[in-house]
Amino acid sequence: MATTKIQRTDQRQSAFIAGISLIIMTLAAFFSYGFVHANLVIPGDASATFHNIRSSSMLFNAEIFGWVIILICDIVVAWAFYIFLKPVNTSLSLLGAWFRLTYGAILGIAILNLILGRLLSSSTDDLGLFTTEQLQALMMLFLNAFESIWSIGLIIFGGHLLIVGYVAITSGSIPKIISILLLIAGVGYMLIHLCNTFLPQYDGITTILKYVFMVPMIVGELGFGLWLLFKGGKNPIPA
Repeated sequence: MATTKIQRTDQRQSAFIAGISLIIMTLAAFFSYGFVHANLVIPGDASATFHNIRSSSMLFNAEIFGWVIILICDIVVAWAFYIFLKPVNTSLSLLGAWFRLTYGAILGIAILNLILGRLLSSSTDDLGLFTTEQLQALMMLFLNAFESIWSIGLIIFGGHLLIVGYVAITSGSIPKIISILLLIAGVGYMLIHLCNTFLPQYDGITTILKYVFMVPMIVGELGFGLWLLFKGGKNPIPA
């Protein structure tokens, strides 16, 4: 009886923490990538991008801060998912946590490129050996590196969602629709970013895949987060 009560408490706490973290991540991602990055970074135009970042340095700093928040939340979610799903399958839950932590490490490397790009756009007096055109090209290189490294990380993130989706669907207590959406989202992340990384010449196919998997990728993990926040752990998952 006491063990069941402790298990219920642990699962409820981990579910609540995971739900809050996923919502924070969603809001931070919308701001950092969907708003700031999309407006400041002009693909293929180093000069315009350099000007945008220099003239909106505080906004770009806020983007970087948003990515750091996302990274911290990813680490928290990796732990919370493991605690919550451990009663279903300890080994797969642990593997899923390691996949997400690995993705987090890759995301951290990607964020460093944003920081380097920021330094290049703001420290022109300290980089007198470079012309403005060279600084613009270097900054764009770091911004492109951010995109490429993050894309590689999202392949691993897709693997994480596949594991979480499989454990969720076998739990018997997590809604099947959420579990299926997680599995579809995992496949989507892996296909899109495998194409993006290894077949960049077929960007048309990548664009189609993004449209096909857009809803599961958005609704899957966010839906799971909302369910965890309001329902998760109130009835312990049977081992």
